[in-house]
Amino acid sequence: MKLSHFQFNLPKELLAEFPAENRDESRLMVIDRQKQTIEHKMFKDVINYFDDGDVLILNNTKVFPARLYGNKEKTGARIEVFLLRELNSEQRLWDVLVDPARKIRIGNKLYFGDDDSLVAEVIDNTTSRGRTLRFLYDGSYEEFRNKLTELGETPIPKYINREVTAEDAERYQTIYAKEEGAVAAPTAGLHFSKHLLKKLEIKGVNFAEVTLHVGLGTFNPVEVEDLSKHKMDSEELIIKQEACDIVNAAKVAKKRICAVGTTSMRAIESSVSSQNTLNPYEGWTNKFIFPPHDFSIANCMITNFHTPKSTLLMMISAFCGHDLMKKAYEEAIKEGYKFYSYGDAMLIL
Repeated sequence: MKLSHFQFNLPKELLAEFPAENRDESRLMVIDRQKQTIEHKMFKDVINYFDDGDVLILNNTKVFPARLYGNKEKTGARIEVFLLRELNSEQRLWDVLVDPARKIRIGNKLYFGDDDSLVAEVIDNTTSRGRTLRFLYDGSYEEFRNKLTELGETPIPKYINREVTAEDAERYQTIYAKEEGAVAAPTAGLHFSKHLLKKLEIKGVNFAEVTLHVGLGTFNPVEVEDLSKHKMDSEELIIKQEACDIVNAAKVAKKRICAVGTTSMRAIESSVSSQNTLNPYEGWTNKFIFPPHDFSIANCMITNFHTPKSTLLMMISAFCGHDLMKKAYEEAIKEGYKFYSYGDAMLIL
């Protein structure tokens, strides 16, 4: 498979700028790989495809307000700082992206907040837009993190061409988000309402939680024609024994095991034992799933509609089968399904 297989024309108006009014009332395309069929439903109908003992694997990462705006010393130029990851909590070192980058050099200071109560010094260049910042703040580590939260805003994707609203802070977060560390939401999970999760629980569906802190690299379009040459950014991953026990028991019982989102799928495929069971894991993963790929754990997945040439689309191709995925995407565009983070969903059986 080559990069060119993943190019398609996506009309701009199909990029979702706002979420559906209610989480579980987005549209749902149901794809049956065995029967090669495509059906159109509402997301809340997902409950009809799961029974007692089936498992949903959820990524419980929590998005933190990663986008800050500061002013450069002397010139006062407004600079966007996007926090990627904390490198050292004692020294308050962070890996960030800056925009516009050409103005930001080693030794520059940036000031944040109306009262300049938070200052950062640039101590290294990492990539063309990447920098290492040391934050200077009078206060404990907890107070410093609270300050970042206060000054930061929800990092909705760049393609959403509008100001961030108060609603985004809630809606760009799954309702089961617990472990803070992502700079982008695991978007397939955004469709689950409290009510829908409760109904699934009453039906006897089990939930296995994993944590994959989604980085920006997830969204980087692939730029090499030979997919095996693409390098994924590493993301932090934690899979606990409890989740493994739930998943492996369902595997033995031949139940439906559904990865909710590409991040959950990447998480579990990063930690498979030689017996094709799920192992606990704590560390980093840069797993890139593209066709052909044998999936070891999940036999079902829920995902959003992805953009051309994205690694996410390549995973769906590997799981769904390329021709069926292409057919589904053509139908989605024809039927006006919404794409990307706030878009509609797909259930692949």
